[in-house]
Amino acid sequence: MTPDLSSLDALPTPALLLDESRMMQNIGRLAERAERLGVSLRPHVKTAKSVEAARRLMGGVPSPITVSTLAEAEVFYDAGHRDILYAVGIAPQKLERVQALRARGCDLVVILDGEAQAQAVVQSDVPALIEIDSDGHRGGLRPDDPALIQIGRILINGGCLRGVMTHAGESYTVRGATAHADFAELERKAAVSAAEALHDAGLPCPVVSVGSTPTAHAARDLTGVTELRAGVYMFFDLVMAGIEVCAVDIIALSVLTTVIGHQPAKGWTIIDAGWMALSRDRGTAAQDVDQGYGMVCDENGRVLLDLIVCSANQEHGMVSLRSGVDGPMPDLPVGSRLRILPNHACATAAQHDHYNVLPQDGGPMQTWPRFGGW
Repeated sequence: MTPDLSSLDALPTPALLLDESRMMQNIGRLAERAERLGVSLRPHVKTAKSVEAARRLMGGVPSPITVSTLAEAEVFYDAGHRDILYAVGIAPQKLERVQALRARGCDLVVILDGEAQAQAVVQSDVPALIEIDSDGHRGGLRPDDPALIQIGRILINGGCLRGVMTHAGESYTVRGATAHADFAELERKAAVSAAEALHDAGLPCPVVSVGSTPTAHAARDLTGVTELRAGVYMFFDLVMAGIEVCAVDIIALSVLTTVIGHQPAKGWTIIDAGWMALSRDRGTAAQDVDQGYGMVCDENGRVLLDLIVCSANQEHGMVSLRSGVDGPMPDLPVGSRLRILPNHACATAAQHDHYNVLPQDGGPMQTWPRFGGW
């Protein structure tokens, strides 16, 4: 059903909008793909940071999830999720908080790539995955690094070795399904090679975890992998559209804004959504098409292809014709409403404390709280 948009008129702006129908289509798309590839799906909830959104992941049944902060782990555990991967390298000072959650019955697993971290988690009796570097993007060990086996032996002596994980973050730098599939295979090979190295050393490796949104949607084969992770796919954004992981018309998140003025000599229409509402993320700036601070849609969500938010101050955004487009600005009177599609859904959502949800059943708008913090 078409969402009821009548309540948009009364919504104060700027406001974060979530199209539930698009979100559910995106969730279903990856769930079906994971099933076809024969792996379990462990969604990353760092983008949504919303209990209500997470409930839609597995038909309302709390599922294994990935988090990026201990605050997320605590909130989602209280919401019923018991199997949680904290996928940021563990700092020893945070282990007391991890222990507290585990003592309450949460199977919270951490990641690490150093011997000092391994010693700390063993002393705290916390299970861990060893982070593998599959593409030089961030942290982790190369699969052939001798430290992999040394860390594995430290962990197994404490009964804390769960397996390996990797994240193909460099897949965000290439475009198209073929390039993403190639990164997915690099990701798979790195994780599986590390698991085989542990097995050859007589060490168990029950979990082989891979994932990024681009590679999750392009992987051809995940032989040897046990689980797949992805996060921004629930909403998608212009960065993902720019590298051809999704189409613009399935982006579920937008910011509703109001026209508050004009500067005709500069070719600007001014809106009440600045970087406090849209974020400062300029993730499309290095792509073939720079979307400024966001792509502009009319109030009903129809993309106005010639317009972008060209610049932003704290509470002001400037809408203009994109570079290379000739002609006059469209008539956008003061008081008219627009929607701005985000460059980076995680960053834009983080500027707001709730979603204004357009339900897929066509009913009245709902409010879903979201949270932040670490």
